[in-house]
Amino acid sequence: MLRPWFIQLAVDKSLARPVYVQIADAIISYIKNGTLKRGEALPGTRQIASLLKVNRNTVVQAFDVLLSEGWLAASERKGSYVSDQLPSLIPSHRNHPAEPPHAPETGKGDCIFFDDGLPDTSCAPINELARSYRRIFARKAGWIMDRASEFGDIRLREAISKMINHNRSMNTSARQICITRGSQMAFYLTARSLLRQGDVVLVENPGFKPAWETYLHAGATLVPIAVDNEGILLSEVQQALARYPVKALHLSPHHQYPTTVTLSLARRLKLIELSNTYRFTIIEDDYDNEYHFGQRPVMPVAAYEGVHNYIYIGTLSKLIAPAIRIGYLYSSTAFIEQAGALRRIIDTQGDSIMEQAILELINGGHVSRHKKRMVSLYAGKRDFFASLLDHYLKDKVTYRKPDGGLAFWIQPVEPVDLYKLKELAGRKRVAFYTPDRFSFAEPIQGLRLGYASLSREDLERGIQVLAKYL
Repeated sequence: MLRPWFIQLAVDKSLARPVYVQIADAIISYIKNGTLKRGEALPGTRQIASLLKVNRNTVVQAFDVLLSEGWLAASERKGSYVSDQLPSLIPSHRNHPAEPPHAPETGKGDCIFFDDGLPDTSCAPINELARSYRRIFARKAGWIMDRASEFGDIRLREAISKMINHNRSMNTSARQICITRGSQMAFYLTARSLLRQGDVVLVENPGFKPAWETYLHAGATLVPIAVDNEGILLSEVQQALARYPVKALHLSPHHQYPTTVTLSLARRLKLIELSNTYRFTIIEDDYDNEYHFGQRPVMPVAAYEGVHNYIYIGTLSKLIAPAIRIGYLYSSTAFIEQAGALRRIIDTQGDSIMEQAILELINGGHVSRHKKRMVSLYAGKRDFFASLLDHYLKDKVTYRKPDGGLAFWIQPVEPVDLYKLKELAGRKRVAFYTPDRFSFAEPIQGLRLGYASLSREDLERGIQVLAKYL
């Protein structure tokens, strides 16, 4: 028997957005506004396909997205239904102002070095960037320097706003974006604009130490929160909120650094609820959103309608090349004004010509084409690396093949002295980072092994060496 279906769905096949994405987003909107309740069953894919006059496979693809992101669950008895793990959703009160008119990595030498997730720089669009840079420098250098802004070039801000709105389901305006010299400057501006002496910041453990250092430099007190296979532990967050007046929470929810796990939907929504209740700011480090190998990346926490206190940090360095220091902050216009005022003190006008060159690459389609090539390349290399782990390290380590990102997180099955392992592997010209790089206090048992920057031959030889000493 067909289940009753009183929800009106509509798709527009003339739009650039795929039909399955339109269907998925429409169902998400009905879940958010309460029309579809937790545990409520959905009709079968055949019924929906018949109502929408689309191929059933299109509806199946939409359901796969909703199941993978946690909006739906499925069982033999109930079929597909709204996940009963979702907390209550919070309506949006966030308004976006109208947009005004245009106004060291160590040298590796011949060593096989498993970095912590850097891209393959040999594939970077350097020739296109160099041509653009020379062209802009020759024709525009004088007036670009005169009109430089502490927030970054307005047209680059518009381009990034449009890019993340389209690719990450966000709702930003250029006035809510400040360009920075990489994500580390963004962390510094965030820490100095948001924090005061003694403020408490919750951080993931293991996590990203360079960000921790900026918070400590601003006088903050850090409280580590453990991470499991669904991301940061809510129970420990809630315990910390009961004990401290928490000012901020640092997250890398898409591919958590260093463990690569994705923060579950239920935990994302609960963290938004806690942030709004306790009024702490969620600082979101979305360092490699571009590299996702599934149907689509999970949207950032800052993209959810209910979040009030948010700072979102992104970068183009992982997409173009690590040496290209272009990052950005997204937050409320009031916070961006603060960050811009601070940036004016430490970096009066930024790198205007580089910003213009990157803008040309974006507008010319070079960035999107490069991203498409790299996602395909890295997906294949990720699968190859997983096959090496299965072959050479079977029964020696555990790991989960990441949905995206440029690194694996592996953990030895038996306790291992990873510092001794590094010493032994080093004699064979193989190197990696030890756990003190991302542990809060006591080093944890785990290795983050970047695979993207190495050739397949080097990957295999490096894993053979690690297998020998493990």
